[in-house]
Amino acid sequence: MRPVRTWSPGNTDTMPATLERDPEEIEYVLRKARENDVKFIRLWFTDILGSLKGLAVTVEELEIALTRGMNFDGSSIEGFARYRETDMYALPDPTTFSLLPWRPKTNAVARMFCDLITPTGEPFEGDPRAVLRRNLERASKLGYTYYVAPELEYFYFKDSDGVEFLDEAGYFDQNPQDLATNLRRETVLTLEDLEIPVVYSHHEVAPSQHEIDLRHTDALTMADTVMTCRVVIKEVAVSQGCYATFMPKPVYGINGSGMHTHQSLSNGNGNAFHDPDDPDRLSQEAKWFIAGLLRHAPEITAITNQWVNSYKRLVRSPDDAPLGYEAPVYVSWANVNRSDLVRVPTFKEGREESRRIEYRAPDPACNPYLAFSVMLAAGLEGIEKQYELPPAAETNVFDMTDEQRRDAGISTLPRSLEEAVAATERSDLVRNALGDHVFESFIHNKKVEWDRYSMQVTDYEIDRHLADL
Repeated sequence: MRPVRTWSPGNTDTMPATLERDPEEIEYVLRKARENDVKFIRLWFTDILGSLKGLAVTVEELEIALTRGMNFDGSSIEGFARYRETDMYALPDPTTFSLLPWRPKTNAVARMFCDLITPTGEPFEGDPRAVLRRNLERASKLGYTYYVAPELEYFYFKDSDGVEFLDEAGYFDQNPQDLATNLRRETVLTLEDLEIPVVYSHHEVAPSQHEIDLRHTDALTMADTVMTCRVVIKEVAVSQGCYATFMPKPVYGINGSGMHTHQSLSNGNGNAFHDPDDPDRLSQEAKWFIAGLLRHAPEITAITNQWVNSYKRLVRSPDDAPLGYEAPVYVSWANVNRSDLVRVPTFKEGREESRRIEYRAPDPACNPYLAFSVMLAAGLEGIEKQYELPPAAETNVFDMTDEQRRDAGISTLPRSLEEAVAATERSDLVRNALGDHVFESFIHNKKVEWDRYSMQVTDYEIDRHLADL
């Protein structure tokens, strides 16, 4: 990689090496825009919480945007600018150019994800995409490329004013008459129009809950993809007069929505997680990576599960519930078993490149750029420091007693956002992964959220105590 050089907007000859744009890629975008009658281009980026932000330029401004970036006021974006740090430039990544299929073909609309840069041309330290780039660079220096494949779960409701289901189906149910089934079909077709490969989709456990599994790819591409998927799922729902939500636990008494994330590292020899001589076909690097995830799980949970509502999902189901909620609560790992925080899927001979591990805590409302960053950082820490992997859980950890779990060294994930933020605030690993700017902004934001939530009087309290006290 060439050294980073000082760059000022308008002078593309001195752009930072990490953000250099290939002239051929720029010309490709300009040509595709002409050929497809593109009039508007949406320039997308996210704030630190993973909310999609952006601005639109006309095709007449496209070349300027690609070579200089577009100026905007960063002070209005959550967690972006400190005092006097207001001017930002959104520099489109030409490799992310795609037409938006739900917009008209005449005067068409395209989108590109952007890297955010300062007026002096440096990558902006508060940009979540830059955070992920830094962590991927760390992996690259160790000889690895980080691949992920998330499973996006979400709910369809009649509208955004309540939680009225569109269907009463269950796990893997097939009913071609259900509106939700057609919504899912249209969503997959739209994603394919955007050249986003879907492995499969299906109905999930809870009524009106669905899942789309994405084909594994490098983490930066996947973070862009997750953001795009959330837009597509919502756009398709709106087009049919209903509503889709990625809220982790919108309805009491049924399963919440997760974003189980399959992860692997590749090196010059292929999949670094595969070892043909290991009984489980799991390499030593994979075991160290798992150990890193387990050891640092409590401190990265505020990033992978960033909302007050996230912790309504990370709970045990009631003792009288017919089925468990399946969300991880305990810090354990196992082969195949779906009750553990880290699951190692069954290995099939001849599919060495698919050897992976599944981290089951994240939910689909996280910021994927930050979530992938801290998961990678935890795993790499395990590899670099060669953490010892504890024994796999041989039984369902939910069926064990508290004493049995203590004897096995199995701890718990944080039970609230307050606990999670406290663990994150003490974490050197998370601070180093996110950088001081994002780390401090995130912690501040989450403390404010918890304080506001703590002042609320809920329906549960009214129903439980008003008549008795």
